[in-house]
Amino acid sequence: MTVETMPTASADTDPELACPVAPVVDIVFSRWTTPILWTLNARGRLRFVELERAIGRITPKVLTQRLRQLERDGLVLRTYHPEVPPRVEYEISDLGRSLAPLFAHLAEWAAENLEKVVEARQAYDTDPAR
Repeated sequence: MTVETMPTASADTDPELACPVAPVVDIVFSRWTTPILWTLNARGRLRFVELERAIGRITPKVLTQRLRQLERDGLVLRTYHPEVPPRVEYEISDLGRSLAPLFAHLAEWAAENLEKVVEARQAYDTDPAR
């Protein structure tokens, strides 16, 4: 009888070990997560339609999917009010609110560096050697 061993993960084979923030980036920086969390943090508790209007171009299907995922991740709280008609409200959780300093740093970085990124892109795109 032989004992098979599972290969152990290393930074060479597991991207999460190579970059320990990768799972956080996947959770927080997916396409619509940041605008949803930003809006709920800035405006407080909102109904679905209010959130949809505040964000803009998001479809109801995608908003529903993202809200469910954010609720599952503990970043958003959903409150169902059994009224006629039923009312559902969403708000950022304490865990979600704990991301506010990260978003503040990102906003600061954007204010200081986005123009440089635009310039770099323009230089890259107009480089005849490319």
